[in-house]
Amino acid sequence: MDKISLQRIEKLHPLVREEVKNIIKECDEALTGRAKVRITQGLRSFEEQEKLYAIGRITTGKKVTNAKAGQSIHNYGFAVDICMIIDGKVANWDTAKDWDNDQVADWYECVKIFAKHGWDWGGNWKTFKDLPHFERKSIPTKKKTIKTSWRNLSKIARDKDGYVIL
Repeated sequence: MDKISLQRIEKLHPLVREEVKNIIKECDEALTGRAKVRITQGLRSFEEQEKLYAIGRITTGKKVTNAKAGQSIHNYGFAVDICMIIDGKVANWDTAKDWDNDQVADWYECVKIFAKHGWDWGGNWKTFKDLPHFERKSIPTKKKTIKTSWRNLSKIARDKDGYVIL
């Protein structure tokens, strides 16, 4: 796993950090060619979310999100966006490329691995598909399993570091 991905993982909610490290390790082991996974986005502040929401609405550009601040799972540290890093240098978002020539697109090898661990893929969404995006569907706690919808998470108290207390 590359240093940039590791730094981004360390900012995710503490309950998913080790799991995401394991998922990325599993993806990288499955990808036997020139491509490896890089996390391009993890935890996102409310301010960063508002700036993204403004694109295509207030500022110029194509809309990149329908989520306002507080409405993205990134805002709670339970989502990541990825790309492929080719030869350790070049970022690539081609979801059809099979860099290891095993007859399965590298991106979809990762989609299957994330799904196996209970993560939802933005490419499965009915509207506004978000191919680089993965988010944890739910988090098991000692008392119950919490569905990680922004509506649920926005109502939960936060600790001194700003993470929801589960």
